[in-house]
Amino acid sequence: MKTTTCSLLIIISLLQLMIPVNTEETLDSIIKKLKEALSDGGNHPSTVTHTLSCTSVKASGNLASCSAGMIATGCSCGFACGSWNIQNENVCHCLCPIIDWTLARCCQLS
Repeated sequence: MKTTTCSLLIIISLLQLMIPVNTEETLDSIIKKLKEALSDGGNHPSTVTHTLSCTSVKASGNLASCSAGMIATGCSCGFACGSWNIQNENVCHCLCPIIDWTLARCCQLS
């Protein structure tokens, strides 16, 4: 039974390899669709301009908070601690037992 099943799978695989595929036509159609999408996107210029402003806040201990309206995008901890998390989107919390400082990278999109 195993031999028959394996033989059947091999034959099906070989038949799939024998089916002709025109990769040039497929690639050309993908490139054409991509060009159309890019040119269509250029007809509608964005009227909204955003500015990203970031700053670093350093604090003693294992917590560093961003000011109002800013969110923490990353943290850094003293004593080479690489374990941290962000609480309430604006507080960096270092998780190692001994931490002398914590730094929060705070950003705002305006």
